[in-house]
Amino acid sequence: MSLVLGVDSSTQSCKALLVDAETGEIVDRGRAAHPWGTRIDPRVWVEAMEEATAGLIDRADAISIAGQQHGMVVVDDRGEVVRDAMLWHDTSSAPEARELISELGGAQECISRTGSLMVASFTGAKLRWLRNHEPENAARVSAVMLPHDYLTWSITGRGRMVTDHGDASGTGYYDPRAREFRPELAELYLGHPLRLPELAAPAEIVGSTAAGIPVAAGTGDNMAAALGLQLGSGDVCVSIGTSGVASAVVAEPVADPTGLVAGFCDASGRYLPLACTLNGARVLDFAATLLGVDHGRLSDLALSGTPGSNGVVMLPYLAGERTPNRPDATGVISGLTGETSREDIARAVVEGVLSSLSDAVDAVESATGVVTGRIIFIGGATNNEAVRAIAPSIFGVDVVIPEAGEYVALGAARQAAWALAGGGDPPAWNPVPSSTLPAGRRGTAVAGYTRLRNDTAGW
Repeated sequence: MSLVLGVDSSTQSCKALLVDAETGEIVDRGRAAHPWGTRIDPRVWVEAMEEATAGLIDRADAISIAGQQHGMVVVDDRGEVVRDAMLWHDTSSAPEARELISELGGAQECISRTGSLMVASFTGAKLRWLRNHEPENAARVSAVMLPHDYLTWSITGRGRMVTDHGDASGTGYYDPRAREFRPELAELYLGHPLRLPELAAPAEIVGSTAAGIPVAAGTGDNMAAALGLQLGSGDVCVSIGTSGVASAVVAEPVADPTGLVAGFCDASGRYLPLACTLNGARVLDFAATLLGVDHGRLSDLALSGTPGSNGVVMLPYLAGERTPNRPDATGVISGLTGETSREDIARAVVEGVLSSLSDAVDAVESATGVVTGRIIFIGGATNNEAVRAIAPSIFGVDVVIPEAGEYVALGAARQAAWALAGGGDPPAWNPVPSSTLPAGRRGTAVAGYTRLRNDTAGW
């Protein structure tokens, strides 16, 4: 039996799954925590990966590493880290994103050239932030990598610097239609030429560990999740973790003129149009703290509330927002009266998070023409009973809840198995066990959310 190791280096932790390459059955697993923050020394990710894979890596026949998208890892001409990596949820580069949109000729030209509207999350905006705010550090930069690139580079002996098309497509200096980097854009953003990783094919072996274990190209976390879930036609994946994401796999590149949907590539040679919100599980954390309860009690309160929360509505823009693109926004709770209860507030929070993600699903549908047949619902926050119970009435379609699992790491393992097999099609693994919640009728909660979102558009 061949075993493959899939690694998910996420914002909060590093997860590793040792998997049967033929069936996808999980044989063993490991985990290590990451420090919280929007700027992190990437060398701690290497340490966490070593901890998470201890006792697993020496049993693997191939390895693949998936990582959080967009993070900017910059190194000098000796390969040493210049400054802490700026992560996707660091929105300090919002002014730089607007600056670059203007320099590229406006929103439509930016979308045409890169497949996406530049936002603060993207690596390109962070390169410009570095030039504007830390010119001495900017001048030292010889190369830029994404988080998964840095880990792949580290585990393969810091030789070949490589990435995949999926993660590369979220940088702001990659053209999804041509499927190639635009180094002149990266140079424009930073102010001088710099080295970009080589682009690997989806099933390519890009190096090996010191022990000779083959290493696949890796990919971004959303691309790996799509591989792990084996998304099909009509499937829209909605993930609620630190962020919220709606994505679908399609055959042709997408350049959404509204700028709401990023025209990313996937990890299989196709495309992964994606709408991302900045506010996922952290909104539930905020509400639990506000109400002085744990997450179980927050769920109970929400389920005890009335659909539509008796007119209480929450816009969950606690960290700014990306869909819609409001990086400077703050959260709003509207409709409070002297009769408002804790149950109303708890319910409004859950409805607000889900309505925000419904916006993201609508944006993906509009940009792609995909008709959502079902929602594949993943991420840590989907374990909340109220989130599960309320979701079908917000999305209005069947909601499929896979068995709890690490689907980014599983997708990385599937990529490793594909590379180990030498190409062809990705292995068809056993379907993930899941349950289905039937579609509900969209009610007053979505309408109230939409009104408040529109009313606050100019704030």
